[in-house]
Amino acid sequence: MTRQTIAILEPGYAAYDTEASVLAEQDVQIAPVAPETEAVSALQTLDPVAILVRERAVDAAVIDACPNLKVVVRYGVGVDNIDLDYAQSRGIYVANVPDYGAENEVSEHALALYLALQRRIPSRDLEVRQGKWGIGQAALIPSRENATLGLIGCGKIGLQAAQKFRALGFTAVLVFDPYLGDEAAAAANVQKVDLAELCKAADVISLHAPLTPETRHILDAEHIALMKPTSIVINVSRGGLVDEPALANALNQGRLFGAGIDVFEQEPVAPDNPLLHSANTIVSDHAAWYSERSVAVLQRNAAEEITRVLNGDQPKSWKNPW
Repeated sequence: MTRQTIAILEPGYAAYDTEASVLAEQDVQIAPVAPETEAVSALQTLDPVAILVRERAVDAAVIDACPNLKVVVRYGVGVDNIDLDYAQSRGIYVANVPDYGAENEVSEHALALYLALQRRIPSRDLEVRQGKWGIGQAALIPSRENATLGLIGCGKIGLQAAQKFRALGFTAVLVFDPYLGDEAAAAANVQKVDLAELCKAADVISLHAPLTPETRHILDAEHIALMKPTSIVINVSRGGLVDEPALANALNQGRLFGAGIDVFEQEPVAPDNPLLHSANTIVSDHAAWYSERSVAVLQRNAAEEITRVLNGDQPKSWKNPW
């Protein structure tokens, strides 16, 4: 009897021993599909019963390449790269891993980007290495005493970010999140406002929302124009939340102080992405979620969803229910 295959699209972890351990009783083989490999032809050869995926698109063509496919599991939270409706029409489960304990890592990364921008650490480092000295007053560093944090999205990660920014002296937290109830907002000591008010008042705006048709480019040119010239934008959520050219233009024209960007609308980021060349901008490679602990939990939880489906059960975090 031929062993069933679990395909991993866009493999990016050091090893898959965790998945193999969880799936040991299923008698399956794990087959990574290299990023440079054309997915459809590779999957036609593998004929997997399950796909594990990070950022790569799982569209109708990918799904049709797998006649025995039962489940697609996203390593992480967002499932905008998976065609949920088409998978549903084929009776294929789609699941994600909404809770792998990365709230600390992501909120910490947001704070790190803010501090590096606020104190101009990367540029100061470069200038000192170039032999410059006494440059502390050569560029604006605004005071953040009694500053206001603006959160676009206020789930677990946003709430942890609020706690960490408060520890730095941020005295008010404004939130735009239609799904945050009044009682939950009061319990978290955050103030719900509309997006325009948040953009006008916040000294730092940190994005923590999922990417949906409603949130795509939620931070657009119109809202960026409302922000203070001393404001900072931090995005550790999804690149598509921000109109990247509009943000880059504002930075280059001195209409914003800085931006810390961990995620991009197209990933891997293209060399000509304007945010790679905008003023006072720090970038990283969609790494805010990562620690050795969080990746181990993520891999285990993703594999456990496949185990549930292969055992005839529904996924715990089922994203396209019928």
